[in-house]
Amino acid sequence: MTSEVDLQEVRNAVDQAAREVATRFDFKGTGSSISLAGHEIELHAPTEDRLRALVQLLEEKLVRRHVSLKALSYGKVEEAAKGTVRQHVRLQAGIDAERAKAIGRIVRELGLKGLTAQTQGGQVRVSGKRRDDLQAAITRLKAEDLGIPLQFGNLRD
Repeated sequence: MTSEVDLQEVRNAVDQAAREVATRFDFKGTGSSISLAGHEIELHAPTEDRLRALVQLLEEKLVRRHVSLKALSYGKVEEAAKGTVRQHVRLQAGIDAERAKAIGRIVRELGLKGLTAQTQGGQVRVSGKRRDDLQAAITRLKAEDLGIPLQFGNLRD
């Protein structure tokens, strides 16, 4: 299993949100902006209320493009030049060591014979002989809230 984000869809969502900020009357002339640089989105607004509206607009666009909101990690609201505020939103890709251990623990707690979990880079590989056991593990992991979007891939069918 992996935790990935489709950067093209994120880029499209940010572009759509930026276009809407430029044309919506409640954002016109406020200096609000949304920009994407690598794996980080920067939101810039004159007030915290406008910033919350930007966050909501961005989340709407991401949901429409089927990008999980669990992939977003919000930074704290910072003061910027001329009394404005900004916030950085980082895109989380890959499974970190702490979450990989949690996934391994969940797989072990299932108590299914022959089911093992191995960490390989930013992925966790769960292997076993019986397809039913693997499907039970997938169902359990989907029910668990790990704070990251999970994608499940099968190497053989």
